[in-house]
Amino acid sequence: MNEAIIDSTRHWLTRAVIGLNLCPFAKAVYVKDQIRYAVSEARTFEEVLADIETELKHLADTDPERTDTTLLIVPHALNDFGDYNDALHFADTLLKQLKLEGELQIASFHPDYQFDDAESDDIENFTNRAPYPIFHLLREASIERAVEAFPDAADIYERNMATLRRLGHTGWVDHMRREDEIKS
Repeated sequence: MNEAIIDSTRHWLTRAVIGLNLCPFAKAVYVKDQIRYAVSEARTFEEVLADIETELKHLADTDPERTDTTLLIVPHALNDFGDYNDALHFADTLLKQLKLEGELQIASFHPDYQFDDAESDDIENFTNRAPYPIFHLLREASIERAVEAFPDAADIYERNMATLRRLGHTGWVDHMRREDEIKS
């Protein structure tokens, strides 16, 4: 079961995040196999927070050359985007309590992701939509190196919005289709 969840997440990562260049920093860690895919078995809010704590500590204690970033995939909980946002708030608080603020940060992805100023069906939301609720744990040092390598990093958000507007909903669905779906 976890293999199918990881496979689906990898497909999203390679087709959307890397394939559409939504995050120009993702390809390097993907190619170097420095991404940890952790599938949470949590079914409650509290269990999710416990898994976030475990994974934050694991990432902080792991050599960045081995694991530079972690995707904590939560397939059995936080399906409601509001609940996910609440958990994200507590995860950020946990980051501070663990004294990892400034070392690690948390990015957010969810199947129903919605920016504050957007309608639920706006294509721009798809920049942060993933097949499952995901807490992306990443190192601040990696972000700093990536920003140095990409001086236009501040423009990524706007560029991503423009990319998705060009694609539209139909283009998104077509782009995300798996090779085996295309052949049938």
